[in-house]
Amino acid sequence: MDTTNFKGNKVNLAGSLPKVGDIAPDFTYVKSDLSEGKLSDLSNKVKVLIAVPSLDTGVCQMETRAFNSKLKERVGIEGLIISKDLPFAMKRFCESEGIENVTNASDFRYHEFSKSYGLDMTEGPLKGLHARAVFVVDQNNRITFSELVDDITHEPNYDNVMKAIDDLK
Repeated sequence: MDTTNFKGNKVNLAGSLPKVGDIAPDFTYVKSDLSEGKLSDLSNKVKVLIAVPSLDTGVCQMETRAFNSKLKERVGIEGLIISKDLPFAMKRFCESEGIENVTNASDFRYHEFSKSYGLDMTEGPLKGLHARAVFVVDQNNRITFSELVDDITHEPNYDNVMKAIDDLK
């Protein structure tokens, strides 16, 4: 079982994250229009899986804006912002902020992402939500980069994520 922190306090996760070199577990997510997508639908693309607790928090909003900006410069990269927020809330935030370079991927319906990736926080004030993590997945669905952020109040290391993407070209 992996752990993270919330404001410096240890938080256990429901499982263990997949490791670099593993095949990324497939999962179903709900898009902004309530249709469903699967990770496997994005084969032959580089994917950036961006797990956030909720787009109703400032850090998640900053992270979404940052990835939107950074992925705009990368052709052929599919970024998924994944939370348990309802698709309506995700859409409302992204439309109001002009977020166009990442796809909303709600995990509210099946929780397949959080279960397969071991990201559910099992304690603390945000119990049941995703821990903050980023995975870079290559065209063959192999995980080439993984970062579980040390405290969910912190942003990921964007430079390391972008380097991992660039290393795949």
